[in-house]
Amino acid sequence: MRHLGWGVVVACLLSLPSFAAGASLLVQVTDQNGQPVADAVVTVVPPAPWSGAANLRSTSRTIDQKQLTFMPYVEVFRPGDSVVFRNSDSTRHHVYSFSPAKAFEFVVAPGESAAPLVLDKTGVVAVGCNIHDGMISYLYITDAPYYARTDARGRVSFDALPPGRYDVRVWQPRLPPGRPDLRERALVIAAGESKTLAFPITLRPDPRQQFDREHTHY
Repeated sequence: MRHLGWGVVVACLLSLPSFAAGASLLVQVTDQNGQPVADAVVTVVPPAPWSGAANLRSTSRTIDQKQLTFMPYVEVFRPGDSVVFRNSDSTRHHVYSFSPAKAFEFVVAPGESAAPLVLDKTGVVAVGCNIHDGMISYLYITDAPYYARTDARGRVSFDALPPGRYDVRVWQPRLPPGRPDLRERALVIAAGESKTLAFPITLRPDPRQQFDREHTHY
């Protein structure tokens, strides 16, 4: 029996059916005025429970404080990840949260960082500064297998998704409070397919802009 040359092997691999390829999904989030929405968390969730999170390694992310602003405004974590609050300002900050997912309170001196804080529950943690009312940040803790935060164009993309049926969920701090994530149910993605999903949402005014307007004389 003759051995096949590499050219024949490659040609055979290229001729395999497309079900071996993963699917891709682009999500575009816009507001009620058709403008792109940044800092929205998009999760892609299969109907069956996902157990892969137990095998993921925990990570630590830093929320910096610069010019009386939390950076980033929204950050995404998995249960078991840690957050570190860094103070890059010349004034101290009193960082706190009363959120059920994680309540805490500590003072961070200029040029210092707080000890890592483990986020062990899913949910949204609203973070403020007890000294500077205009400072606010949100920690979104999810066990979804696929997640991303929209960029300035209001977009996120997911590559190499296994084909199947998914719920696509969107959360943003300016959505009405006390409601679950907005959801696009039963999105079916075929093997090798590239799909785009337009996701319009209705948002409340940005409270950070209101604070800036009230303090422009400082």
